[in-house]
Amino acid sequence: MQTIVIGHKNPDMDSICAAISYAELKRLNGQSNVIAARAGNTNERIDFVLNKFGVEAPMLINDLSPRVSDVMESRIISVRADSPVYDALQLIEKKRLRGLPVVDENDRCLGLLSAFMVSHHLFPPREEAGSTRIVTAALADIVTTFGGALVTGSLSAKTEEQFLMVGAMAQDSFFPRLQKFKDRNVVLFVGDRPHIQEMAIDAKVHAIVVTGGLPVDEEIRAKARSAGVTIISSPHDTATTVLLARGAVRVERMIETDYRSFQPDTLLEDARQLAAQSAAFIFPVIDESGKLVGILSKSDFLKDIPRQLILVDHNELAQAVRGAEKVPIIEILDHHKLGGFSSDTPILFWNNPVGSTSSIVTMCYRQLGIGVPPHIAGLLMAGMVSDTLNLTSPTTTPADCDLLNYLSKIAGVDPDDLAEQIFSVGSPLLTMTADQAINADCKPYEEDDHRFSVAQIEELSFAHFNEKSDALLAALDAFRKREGLLFACLLVTDINDQSSLLLVQGADAFLQKIDYPQRSPHVWELAGVVSRKKQLLPYLLHCLAQMDATKR
Repeated sequence: MQTIVIGHKNPDMDSICAAISYAELKRLNGQSNVIAARAGNTNERIDFVLNKFGVEAPMLINDLSPRVSDVMESRIISVRADSPVYDALQLIEKKRLRGLPVVDENDRCLGLLSAFMVSHHLFPPREEAGSTRIVTAALADIVTTFGGALVTGSLSAKTEEQFLMVGAMAQDSFFPRLQKFKDRNVVLFVGDRPHIQEMAIDAKVHAIVVTGGLPVDEEIRAKARSAGVTIISSPHDTATTVLLARGAVRVERMIETDYRSFQPDTLLEDARQLAAQSAAFIFPVIDESGKLVGILSKSDFLKDIPRQLILVDHNELAQAVRGAEKVPIIEILDHHKLGGFSSDTPILFWNNPVGSTSSIVTMCYRQLGIGVPPHIAGLLMAGMVSDTLNLTSPTTTPADCDLLNYLSKIAGVDPDDLAEQIFSVGSPLLTMTADQAINADCKPYEEDDHRFSVAQIEELSFAHFNEKSDALLAALDAFRKREGLLFACLLVTDINDQSSLLLVQGADAFLQKIDYPQRSPHVWELAGVVSRKKQLLPYLLHCLAQMDATKR
């Protein structure tokens, strides 16, 4: 079972640092197969911090929806197209299967071999019974199927049409019948009947199989050698030997080429719907080159997905990576408002109103009595500094101050120096396109059937705002329309003077409720507002309530 620790879409510093640090805590506490992941791209500031503390960016995961590869059987039992059907039948019986995928020498899937097709070959309808005596196979393969031994002559490995004939009748009846098939590769099955054997040698049949493990006279052997006729000994009686010999036909002659297959990354739900409409017993899983990489059966759809999630820095599925609702969520660590999350079973849910999720993760290390590695301490400091604007945000608590001081001693890094380094890297207004800026740390919300989004970027000043404002507003408007939102907004925060500019595109009924000083169309000045969580979001919800009240 793989455990994935992952933050919200459009991850910020705290989301990335908390995911990496909590995954490391799980590993240090003895849990295996735990990985940190991210649900979006990093930015220059995040990359700076990761590089500073020598940590790779978490794995990018855009969609956690279950795939065919999650439940398919990768230990494949297949059969080569050039194998005798007898071998395939032994596999089917041994493994109690309904059939097998058929592959070529490069493991490319050619089709399916079903138990039905094999039984049809061995036991055809009466009107097709005459065809059962014809077997297209190498004489060597025929002998192998019934465990025979060469008496004289040679066993050809050439695949050709063999005509199976049983010498069970009187000599007078046998000879004219044998003459009818003199142009075929006759393989005669006979017991200890020397006269029939001699007659077959005179007719230069392809081979004679003496059944029942019975001895062959030296005179018959010599005559066969002289005529170039192969003689084989079978340990079984005639009926059994013939039945087994028919199993030498190559699998390729009974492949079902019209079959349903899937690719490993096919959505499991899509595969389930298609499989439900099919009468097939198995479904080959094939990669882009046509190579067989797995087998899917209908019972596989009942398997549990071998993956579970720990969410950090959010608790709303609207903010989670796509497909999160289809995977078991076993833990949540967050410092935001509750988002109506529910689960079928009890889970660990730590929601603490501190300044950052990195603060909560640090508490987890302390609670378990596990020392924080220095590089992890540095990441946790970065998460806290970024989310609390170096402890100046109104979301900051005494616990954050204590924890940051604790981490600073472990990492050997001064918080003020780290904050200066982080916020001096890459002004979002200068280094990002307008689309990137409004999506870099964008969170969707839903309140009383109203859907909206709030993004935030931090700057050292508003010096570059005017030259970018038109592009930002255009990008916000396009995003709002594309996502079908009531409004979309971007909070641009100046971390030096602790104020923000709010850009909003949305319904006029909502815009009219914003009562902060308006700087320009769709732009408001929010003095003293730096926190999306504690200051802006409650205000926006207040404006929504006023808008709804006006409509009543």
